[in-house]
Amino acid sequence: MSDAMRTSVLGSTGAGDLFQLLRDGRPRTRAELAAVTGLARSTIGLRLDALTSLGLIGPVADAASTGGRPPSRIALKPSSRVVLAADLGASHAHVALADLMGGELASHTERLEISLGPEVVLGWMVEHADRLLAELGKSRADLIAAGIGLPGPVEFSTGRPVNPPIMPGWDAFDVPGWVHRHMPIPVYVDNDVNIMALGERTHSWPEVDHLFFLKVATGIGSGIISSGQLQRGAQGSAGDIGHIPVSRGAGIQCRCGNTGCLEAIASGPAIAASLRRQGRDVATGDDVVELVRRGDLDAVRAVRQAGRDIGEVLTTCVSLINPSVIALGGSMSEAGEHLLAGVREVVYSRSMPLATEHLQIVQSRAADDAAILGASMLAIHFALAPEALDALAAAASSSAQ
Repeated sequence: MSDAMRTSVLGSTGAGDLFQLLRDGRPRTRAELAAVTGLARSTIGLRLDALTSLGLIGPVADAASTGGRPPSRIALKPSSRVVLAADLGASHAHVALADLMGGELASHTERLEISLGPEVVLGWMVEHADRLLAELGKSRADLIAAGIGLPGPVEFSTGRPVNPPIMPGWDAFDVPGWVHRHMPIPVYVDNDVNIMALGERTHSWPEVDHLFFLKVATGIGSGIISSGQLQRGAQGSAGDIGHIPVSRGAGIQCRCGNTGCLEAIASGPAIAASLRRQGRDVATGDDVVELVRRGDLDAVRAVRQAGRDIGEVLTTCVSLINPSVIALGGSMSEAGEHLLAGVREVVYSRSMPLATEHLQIVQSRAADDAAILGASMLAIHFALAPEALDALAAAASSSAQ
């Protein structure tokens, strides 16, 4: 499939496919754009004129001539605007500014508890976004959109968290509305694992159309890319595998209210709790990872068993989705090969050979950058869709009058 005809991982944008072609940064002539999209030259001209007036695209060096006047080529101007990307985790917050191709321009990260509530956490985000803009010599007028990832279920159509277990005070909170009141730009919110899947695929596996991203940290969740597109499900809860029951979890209470969930025995806090019962002085998943790095055998065994438990659930996922790649991310993935070994042991032994013949089970290549990359791509995709560009052009026109 040609690059011109591939849809975004976030879905097609219809007539906006014209601009999606230009987003790769490669200069093209109007004739080339018309030939690839099938749109009339007049339609191409109108859309390009609108994008040029917004400063998003511009002419580059002339193309080779076949006789007569050389045709002009047009390309994206990535630095013309910036997007705000935010990865708000259970105990960390990462905010960044990126150009229109997703290239990070500036960022800031610090420990911040999501349990402090939406106004505190989002207020922190807005404050540091302004600081980053100032560092770059830019203002809010240069911002085109914001993409935000949250560590809990999100109803994507509204951007509101839905009964998030580790986010007190966030349930049904109007995140886009609150941010828009403080920063008047379009705001797009998604589950953190979905944006990590977007970032991982964009950064490391752009030609892979079937990718399963697994986050193992304070909780366990997954992002699913199938047929080249992110799958959110009917209400945005697709991939919530942390609350699937597993055999070793029988009778163990999970914070969701049920018993036997994968998260109750294989998440960072669960592994730490199991080691404490063995008399080890560990409080968090990070402590577990540190013990593994030191070669502590009890920690290594506990992490490998968590990998087997995760593999039990992933075996079902492999049968249902048949991914080409399973990428493990999140803080517990820093335990490295010990977690991967447990996962591979079960998935490769229990899945059908056809499903695993070419299956790669790997540590995330984007690593800590996956979420912020995905958040920037989320903002860019929707902010540069046709209807958003039309609204931007209308706003620019009215302000000029």
